[in-house]
Formats: sequence, structure tokens, C-alpha cells
Amino acid sequence: MSFLSLMVKNPFRNRTRAALAIVGIAIGIATIVALGMVTGGLQSATTSTLKAGAAEIAVTQTGANAFESGGGTLNDTLATDLQNITGVKDTAGILRANANITGASTFGGGLSVNGMDSSKLSLEGIDSINGTIYSNGSANQLILGTTAAQSLNKTVGSTINLFGTDFTVTGIYQTGNFITDSGAFMSLNTLQNLTSNSGKVSVIAVKVTDNANVTDVSQAIQNAYPNQLTATTAADQANRINQGLGFINTASTAISLLAIIIGGIGIINVMIMSVFERTREIGVLKAVGWKSRRILTMILGESIILTLTAAVVGIIMGVVGVEVLLAVTGAGFKPELTLNILLRALGIAFLVGIIGGLYPAYRASRLAPTEALRYE
Repeated sequence: MSFLSLMVKNPFRNRTRAALAIVGIAIGIATIVALGMVTGGLQSATTSTLKAGAAEIAVTQTGANAFESGGGTLNDTLATDLQNITGVKDTAGILRANANITGASTFGGGLSVNGMDSSKLSLEGIDSINGTIYSNGSANQLILGTTAAQSLNKTVGSTINLFGTDFTVTGIYQTGNFITDSGAFMSLNTLQNLTSNSGKVSVIAVKVTDNANVTDVSQAIQNAYPNQLTATTAADQANRINQGLGFINTASTAISLLAIIIGGIGIINVMIMSVFERTREIGVLKAVGWKSRRILTMILGESIILTLTAAVVGIIMGVVGVEVLLAVTGAGFKPELTLNILLRALGIAFLVGIIGGLYPAYRASRLAPTEALRYE
């Protein structure tokens, strides 16, 4: 038997103990992988707010949130007024409302319904639709995002009841933005009438001219309507979301440290027991000429093999767990498994193997052959 194959087989002599050690470390690794995948997926999804062709600025009443579905707070005539500001190319008023609907498993709970002129949909990043666009006016038609359509099991031609009225789904759209794809769009006038928000909108999407500076235009809007309007750029929105995701990264780092500490203690225990049970074996190896350095390398290698095995199991657990969770909840984004996440998981496992195996390996290498052979 070669030296390498000996190191590979030794950790699994006691299968129960090895399995428990692997599971303990794998749980920590799986958590790290899962958080990394979710964070990466959300960060990628937020970059879609910078999609070419979509509005670069969201204008709301001061103190309001562009993503809230609390009804209209602005006069829809402001959308026309804002076009007089230098650098503004196009505008569109959007009314947001939340509809409670059975089976909805979308962003924010319920179904986010947006009222908007159908000719302005490109300002929300809706460029292509499977089906047709809804008609403006009082027609009971709407389009659904792919995530909303999947969670509600709706297709083109399906009927959906919102605010006590039956609507026909004329199209399914996909923007790549998990928030937008979790909602629905219909005629602005129709939603205003259904929610008693006549002449009101929640937010005004602003598209700037090609040669305009987005930040300058945003500031010009706020200067024109001081203490009344707040203009937020798409880049600012993405940064704010990513800052929130930074808390997840911090939690992942804390879990990494915890995994190293707990995993290290577990491996120390497993490897000390292994050395204790193999005292006579180690004595024989030293008696036939094995150097202390070779004994140390063997025990340390066994520890690393055990933790790397746990890393592989943990990665599989993390990936499967995230996919199952998102499939059940109907979350509107795709998790990302990157090389950085894999290297991080393997690196943590390797570090745990070094930390956990160092003392047992040193202890084994210091055993005196004669005393080890006499050990019962």
C-alpha cells in the first residue's frame, strides 16, 4: 500500500466517527455556500436596474420608497411637467398597488400590480413580451412577470381576479429584475379607478437624454421641486440593495469563523482518538524506520482528507438546499455558484484540517517506539 493510499483509507477506519465529523463540518460549509449563492444571485439581479433602455431615475414624493405599493402620492400631471427639465428625454407615471391573491409567492408578499401607459413599458425594462401588450383605457387586461406567472400557474389567455375584477393575461414578460418579474402591469387608468387613486401615481420613471449626466439631471429635478420630490438614480438603488446584502456577507464571514472553530475542535477530537487507538501501529512504523516527519505528515494528511471530504459534502448540501428552497418559495432570482464560493469552502475546510490535525500529528510524531510497542 502506498503512502498516499494509506492516508486516504486511515480516516475512514471508524466509519461512524468519520461520518459524524464530516456531517458536523459539512453543515457549516453548506451554510457558507448557500449564503454565498443567494447573495451572488441577488447582486446580479440588482444590476438589471442599470439595463440599457430603462429609466435611469425614479422620482417619488419625499420620504416615500420607489418600491412601495401604498397607492398614489403624486399627481400624474408631474410626469408631463418633468419633461421640461433639461436632460429629461421621457417620463412615465406608475401607480403601484398590492393585491392579495391566493397562491402568490412573490416579492414582498401578495402580487405587486403596476399601472402604466403601455407605450412606456420600456422605461421599466420591459422590451419583449410573450403574447401581446394590454390595451390602455378600461380594458381588463394585464401582463405578468415570469416569476409571478410561474407562482400563480398562469399563461397567456389565463384569467386572474384582482381587486374583485377578472383580468385576462395578454402576455408574459421577463426583465431579469427579480422585483419587476414578480409583479404585473395593467393600464394606469384602470388601476387608478380600481384603487380610488384617480389622477395619482406612486413613482415617475425618468429617462435621460444620451448626452446628459444622470446625477446632474437627478439633482435638477430635486432643485426644481425642493422638499417635494426625491430623485433616486438606478445606480443608487442598486448600491442600496447591495449594501443591505453586505449584512449577509458579514453573516457568512461570522459563520466561516464559527465553522473553523467548531470544525477544528471536532477534528482534534477525532484525530486524537485515532492516534490513541493506533499507538502500537505508530510504534511499529517508527520501529521499522519511519521518521517523525513522515508520521506527522501522515496524520496531518488524514485530517485534511477528512475535512476536504466534508467540504465536498457541504457544497452539495448547500447547492441542493438553495435550489429546493427557491423552488418551494418561488423566489424570482437565480442563485449563483461561483468559483470564489467553491474556493472559499475548500479553503475553510483545508484550514480546519490543518488546525485540527496539527496537535494530534505532533503528538503522534513524538511517540517513542519502545513505549508505543508496549502500549496495550
